[in-house]
Amino acid sequence: MAELVLDSVSQSYGGRAIIDRLSFTLPQGAIGCLLGPSGCGKTTALRCISGFEPIREGTIRIDGETVSRPGWMLAAEKRRVGMVFQDYALFPHLTVAGNVGFGLRGQSPADVHARVEALLDLVGLSGHADQHPHQLSGGQQQRVALARALAPRPRLILMDEPFSNLDVELRERLSLEVRDILKREAMTALIVTHDQNEAFALADWIGVMHEGRIQQWASPYDLYHEPANRFVADFVGQGALLVGEVLDERQIRIELGVLNGRLPAAHDGDDAYACGRQVDVLLRPDDIVHDDDSPLQAEVENKAFRGAEFLYTLRLPSGQRALSLVPSHHNHAIGEKIGIKLAVDHVVAFRRP
Repeated sequence: MAELVLDSVSQSYGGRAIIDRLSFTLPQGAIGCLLGPSGCGKTTALRCISGFEPIREGTIRIDGETVSRPGWMLAAEKRRVGMVFQDYALFPHLTVAGNVGFGLRGQSPADVHARVEALLDLVGLSGHADQHPHQLSGGQQQRVALARALAPRPRLILMDEPFSNLDVELRERLSLEVRDILKREAMTALIVTHDQNEAFALADWIGVMHEGRIQQWASPYDLYHEPANRFVADFVGQGALLVGEVLDERQIRIELGVLNGRLPAAHDGDDAYACGRQVDVLLRPDDIVHDDDSPLQAEVENKAFRGAEFLYTLRLPSGQRALSLVPSHHNHAIGEKIGIKLAVDHVVAFRRP
């Protein structure tokens, strides 16, 4: 395992910047994720780290060793980086054991056998050594691909959209399994995905990317509760923006009441939270609690059943809309008014456009 550092890395195609001064540090033994929409540059970043592409500016270091700089790059096969591809890229003519042991050529047969057995046990496939990839499910093939990447004991594992070919239920379960496997191996890993649920399930650190840049590099908890800007707030989680008025450095009044707490850093200028200024306040669905005894009422405009809970879209008296997660035994009809109250622990506000 090794620390991964990207320092002001840029890459472009045909004069168009794909990644632009990308910087982050992934600590040794941590699982990181580059999260963003298609075309944001996350896969290009992964290819630069793996050694498949050069970089135009900056440096990439693995375990303190520079592996890429402008005009030079260490060959991919010398970086000791394991790759897990979107389509698994298993060899169809080899058995499961043959695939896992493919990168161990040059070692004694006894050592290869021991390593393959240990890894198949680690990924829960010890009874499948003699099968071929076409005899396995998608989830099993993914675990074979991970075991193959781990076999040579790389310094770093890279995973490109590793669960995109799987159904939603299997994707969520396998995300947790893969995290457990990587942690048991104490492996530093970087995953690329557009799926925030996958990122939250897997990663210790997440970089939200937009137009080739990381908008915020933080823990999943901080991304959700303390987004650095509007793009992160909109891309991560769900929420609604309500108009608010700054009362002082610790209070904002919105339609539902006064929010108390330290205001976030003024990203939009020193006077972004000056007294009397109007701001947009982000409320997450868990910031509004259903309370039958509350005098504050909102109309159910829409609802989505999620099993244990409903996600209600609420119309406030002013016409503004908010979201609320409500236990599913509170099954209210569209058009019905329900009591609500605020339960805001993290105040997030942005200057109004």
